[in-house]
Amino acid sequence: MTEPLLVAKAKAPLHLLPALANRHGLIAGATGTGKTVTLQRLAQQFSRAGVPVFLADVKGDLAGISQAGERTPKIDERLKKLKLRDFDFDSAPTIFWDAFGSRGHPVRTTVSEVGPLLLARMLDLNEVQAGVLTAVFKVADDEGLLLLDLKDLRAMLQHAADNAKKYQMQYGNITSASVGAIQRGLLTLESQGGAQLFGEPALDVQDFMRTDTRGHGVVSVLAAEQLMNAPKLYATLLLWLLAELFEQLPEVGDPDKPKLVFFFDEAHLLFNDAPEALLERIEQVVRLIRSKGIGVYFVTQNPLDIPETVLGQLGNRVQHALRAFTPRDQKAVKTAATTLRSNPKLDVEAAITELAVGEALISMLDEKGRPTIVERALVVPPGCRLGPITDAERANVMRGSPVAGKYDAAVDRDSAFERLAARHPEAAPANATASDTASGGWMGRIEDFLGGSTGPRGGRREGAIEAAGRSAARSIGSAIGREIVRGVLGSLLGGKRRR
Repeated sequence: MTEPLLVAKAKAPLHLLPALANRHGLIAGATGTGKTVTLQRLAQQFSRAGVPVFLADVKGDLAGISQAGERTPKIDERLKKLKLRDFDFDSAPTIFWDAFGSRGHPVRTTVSEVGPLLLARMLDLNEVQAGVLTAVFKVADDEGLLLLDLKDLRAMLQHAADNAKKYQMQYGNITSASVGAIQRGLLTLESQGGAQLFGEPALDVQDFMRTDTRGHGVVSVLAAEQLMNAPKLYATLLLWLLAELFEQLPEVGDPDKPKLVFFFDEAHLLFNDAPEALLERIEQVVRLIRSKGIGVYFVTQNPLDIPETVLGQLGNRVQHALRAFTPRDQKAVKTAATTLRSNPKLDVEAAITELAVGEALISMLDEKGRPTIVERALVVPPGCRLGPITDAERANVMRGSPVAGKYDAAVDRDSAFERLAARHPEAAPANATASDTASGGWMGRIEDFLGGSTGPRGGRREGAIEAAGRSAARSIGSAIGREIVRGVLGSLLGGKRRR
């Protein structure tokens, strides 16, 4: 049985029970009230209990979990108030990830794996444009054309538009206006750096499920400072990761501790402007992923940022101070107070506006799964560093990473762009990226296709002559293989990934 995780102290210690940690949780509070410290405390406690953790570092200060903390006057003062004499300063085993590949190992997925639903949201498409995108994905599946990166999708969109009459009866109207809108959306996505997200080798989410030689859970930290400049890209990437975990992990019921804990910082970005269908899927993922042993903890400034249908599923609560300057703030205070189990000795609504930095109102689930009476308490500091790390420290952690070298070099293999270029070499300039055009026009594309070349992401693309000897062995050419790449939201969206 895993020991309870110490979170805070009031008159008595307040613990989070590992066996109920997959009932999800909420860390809320205004800026500067201590949410980050609470997040680090929980993450490090889970790690010490042997639970892998995933968290997004939107400000750059969560990377400190990779380094042992040090005594400071503030830490000493807090430990004295908490009467903690034996306090361990220690780091957590850490893997750094980065969608742009500069501050961590690259996080890549394929266009097919993300699928048309999430991609439509990423591109901010309307209902008609999203329908056209879905039809183009279906055409690609039926014709055995892999959609791995954005140039594959561009080529496929152009191909579908050029053959719209041919596809009209089977797939519906694929209008040039909708295709043009999607192409413009892709340009915007590329300007935000999104092109680096799509390609191979694609992320294996099993790499999040690691422990070190001491049995401590590995903390996967996604460097998201740059990613936050594109909020929809950030939210869609994290939702895709959550959906992949749901789809790939087996049912485990209620284990004595979670298989993984997933912290979703700036959680309001997940729900902002999300269509009703997507909100329903998010609610469904949160509700069902518990049975896979996954705990999801939303971190946000305001509890009103979370839809009620999701908020009601978050059993473990840490509520930091809220401000009551505006009517919406006042409503948030009332909402937070009423969703915590009342304490007859505490005016919860008044306390929420009075909490000092590092203080919180805490209600965790007890052994029977019931919320405990809310207590006003001081959060115990983590034993890791509070704050950012240096570039040298980050590089040192990455050199010792268990996935070093696995994702660093991009691979650009035969997919929709190359196959369509082979069918219609005269159309290659229309499908080419800027780097393709610079390298010599359509003649250069045919030469590259036959003899091989270096792809736009730096990966080696083998030529058709090399590929001929390998093509028979590629399972992707089969009907089953073509559908392996589809992972929109798995069975949640009515689809099924064949293995």
